[in-house]
Amino acid sequence: MPNVLVPDNVHQKAIGILEARDGIRVSAPGVLERSALLEAVAQADAMIIRSGVTADAELLAKAPQLKAIARAGVGVDNVDLAAATAHGIVVMNTPGGNTISTAEHTFGLMLALSRHIAPGHQSLAEGRWERKAFSGVELKGKTLGIIGLGRIGQAIATRAQAFEMDVIAHDPYLPAAVAEAIHVPLLALDAVYARSDYLTLHAMVTDETRGMINSDTLARMKDGVRIINAARGALINSADLAEALRSGKVAGAALDVYETEPPPADHALIGLPNVLHTPHLAASTSDAQVTVAVEAAQLIVDFLLGGKAANVCNPDALES
Repeated sequence: MPNVLVPDNVHQKAIGILEARDGIRVSAPGVLERSALLEAVAQADAMIIRSGVTADAELLAKAPQLKAIARAGVGVDNVDLAAATAHGIVVMNTPGGNTISTAEHTFGLMLALSRHIAPGHQSLAEGRWERKAFSGVELKGKTLGIIGLGRIGQAIATRAQAFEMDVIAHDPYLPAAVAEAIHVPLLALDAVYARSDYLTLHAMVTDETRGMINSDTLARMKDGVRIINAARGALINSADLAEALRSGKVAGAALDVYETEPPPADHALIGLPNVLHTPHLAASTSDAQVTVAVEAAQLIVDFLLGGKAANVCNPDALES
């Protein structure tokens, strides 16, 4: 009987789905220390994780029975896909489950940045009444550039259009017909940089996108651009963005993600007055956590009992 290990804080509904199926044994200890995880994974045939588990080469080498990993969420940068493929381990994710939560959080960051909501609240909480200090800007009529027009980018685009923003995007992998259906022109990256009043990032981290927001690309942007990142911290060169924020080239930034999480106290962007921070909250709604957990559990059930693999992130593993 295959054993499914759940060594992370995954919603109980996922555990219930697994336990309800004959032919599956479930081990759900919650978050494990690294040493305990390395021991537990040796007996696992499948595993469900969130961002709290790093499935690196060392861990996968300790899992001779492991056939599948389901990530309750979209990002799989905490899984060594090359090592998983080498071991014949299929890695699956749940790309749609947190789309709305992430899109709404991104839009919330954009609004809060534009209207100085966080510093305005703090000022009043500290007994001050500083209306003139927090004059903001409207979203209406501004151009929103979206880098990465996948599920989340598309959800943001439709919300921005409801706010009467002009939306443009760059996505080299998206069929033009998809963008046309939501009335978003796909442009070259330099054109998006040059035209955007707001720039929101929704790309995966690759060799091409790592550090894509840097001194060179910032110089190509409008003076006073505002940048939002609820995707991956590694998309931004923090030191370069900090300098652009201090000089006024960038009017403000709203960040939910960081290269290292939690970020160190001396992080280049922590403490700047024109930066709004949240601690990786984009997918942290009760609705999204239930959805991704249930989807991950169903992926594992279908794989173990039905021989079906969906949302596979390393398709070469299927040929192993």
